[in-house]
Amino acid sequence: MVEVKLSVKSDYAARAVLGLSRQYQSGKALRIEDLAKEQNIPQNYLVQILIELKSQKIVKSIRGKEGGYLLNKAPEDITFGEILRCIHGDIFEPAALGNNECPQALKSAWEKMQSCLDETADSIHFRAIMEEDNQTREMYYI
Repeated sequence: MVEVKLSVKSDYAARAVLGLSRQYQSGKALRIEDLAKEQNIPQNYLVQILIELKSQKIVKSIRGKEGGYLLNKAPEDITFGEILRCIHGDIFEPAALGNNECPQALKSAWEKMQSCLDETADSIHFRAIMEEDNQTREMYYI
């Protein structure tokens, strides 16, 4: 069986955006050290991820004593698919699509699968992820 896996980097990027989503309403920047600790991400790895997210204008940085990172747009305007593409490029890229030997009927099947994964990832917004996470946390403490 062949498994389709995304790297841990995509998990860390999603965690970072989730952590910054929680801070969005406050308008306050979150320091890298605090975000790394809160999301259990190695700090030096988080720096690299934040640079990539910043290059795609998903996050922005603030300098100075009150500096750090914050979302560049609202959590409801950021999709899971956007984060995955920022880190990896295409979410799912079957080799068959670039293979001239692959029958067109199989290429069509691969394209449908690719489209389905893209649509699903783009339908998941970080506001919804954050709200579900908040509900889970509240239930845990009851």
